[in-house]
Amino acid sequence: MPSLAVLLLAGLWFVADRLGLIPASGAASPSSPDSPAAPASGATPAGTQTVLDAHRRGRSDVQVRVSGRIVRTLADDQDGDRHQRFVLRLDGADHTVLVAHNLDLAPRVPLAEGDAVVVHGEYESNAQGGVLHWTHHDPAGRHPDGWIEHAGKTYR
Repeated sequence: MPSLAVLLLAGLWFVADRLGLIPASGAASPSSPDSPAAPASGATPAGTQTVLDAHRRGRSDVQVRVSGRIVRTLADDQDGDRHQRFVLRLDGADHTVLVAHNLDLAPRVPLAEGDAVVVHGEYESNAQGGVLHWTHHDPAGRHPDGWIEHAGKTYR
């Protein structure tokens, strides 16, 4: 008969998997949000896999670090806080997300279609592929800081 500890561990593993806290098999996990994972040849980068899993499960409020190429720049959102907007195709997948970068809290990133960027922010699932926001510092210190890295410069 299994011990109570084994049953408890199995239960915790099941719950963590259901909440999406356990990466998919073969996905690398970054050691920190600021250090990129080195995926095995042909493997999906860890941040991309996290977004794909969150999108499939309809999860939001997920902190991620992803890299990709800009497929479209959009007009700024002027409703409420101003946001620079662009569509990002994630490395290692045919999946795009909208990035909404708050211009009232962080500087504009000088972007063009085809540019490579790294984005650290919060993923929100939607039917179009999702949105990455909180790509800036939090002046109140209540939310993890985000950033966008482009052409060797970090925009917070």
